Amino acid sequence: MGLAFTVPARFNVTSLPYKTRVYINNQVLLPAGLVRALGIEGVRYADVVIRHGDVVTVLRRVRLLRTRHTASRQFTIPKGVREEYGIKPLDEVVILSIKPAGLGP
Repeated sequence: MGLAFTVPARFNVTSLPYKTRVYINNQVLLPAGLVRALGIEGVRYADVVIRHGDVVTVLRRVRLLRTRHTASRQFTIPKGVREEYGIKPLDEVVILSIKPAGLGP
C-alpha cells in the first residue's frame, strides 16, 4: 500500500490587510500575488503600516528585498521598532498598507 500525498491549493493573497508572521530573521514576507496586485514589483523602498496586537506602526523607507526569479518581497522590521513594541520572531502582524516611499499619505 503506497502513501498518498496531497498538494495544498495555491495560496493567493491579492489585497490588504494581510495577516502574516515575522520570520526568525525578523523579516516579513510579501507574497508574489500581493506584490503584483499592489503594483510594487519595481519598488525598492516602501512605507509600510503594520499592526502588532493593538498597536499600529508606520515603517518609513523599508527596503523591499527580492530574489532573482520571483515577484515576492521581504522586508526587515527595524530593530528599534521591534524593541519598542516587543515584536519577536514568530509573532503575528497585520500589514495594513504598503506604498512606495515618498509618495505621501
